[in-house]
Amino acid sequence: MEYGDWEAAEGLDDPITKRVIGCAISVHRKLGPGLLESAYQVCLAHELKKAGIRFERELPLAVLYDGVRLDCGYRLDFLVEDSVVLEIKCVDAVLDVHLAQLLTYLKLSGKQRGLILNFNVVLLKDGIYRRVLTAEGSSRSTRLSNTILHSASSATLR
Repeated sequence: MEYGDWEAAEGLDDPITKRVIGCAISVHRKLGPGLLESAYQVCLAHELKKAGIRFERELPLAVLYDGVRLDCGYRLDFLVEDSVVLEIKCVDAVLDVHLAQLLTYLKLSGKQRGLILNFNVVLLKDGIYRRVLTAEGSSRSTRLSNTILHSASSATLR
C-alpha cells in the first residue's frame, strides 16, 4: 500500500464531509495552528453540535481477533453521522503512520469514509486528507487541494 502523492478520488462531493470540513475551517479560523489536539477536538465538537451534525467522540474501537472482540485501547476521535471516521491531528506533517492509522480504523469500524484534519497548518485546506475504503477492502485517497476545494465559497477558504 502506498501513501505518496494522492490522486483525486471520486465522490468528494460527500455532503457530510463537506459540512465537517466547514466546521473545522471555522475552528481553525478562530484558533489558528499551534494548540493541542484536545483543544481542537473540544472546539470542533462544539461547532458540529451547533451545525446539528450527529457525532460520537472518543468512541472505543475493539479488535476482532481469533473470533473474540478485544478492547486494545483504540479510540476514534470522532464518528460523524455513524459513517465518517474523523481523526484530529496537530503535527508538523501527516505521515504514513497517520494514514495507516486511519485505514486501520476504517477497517476495524467497518466504515468506508475517513478524514484526517491536521490543524497545525497555516491554511486548514493544506491539512485535510480523505480516505475512502472500497468494498473490496482497498482504498482510494485524496489530499484536498486548492483545486478540489474551489467549489466552496472563497470566504470558507480564508
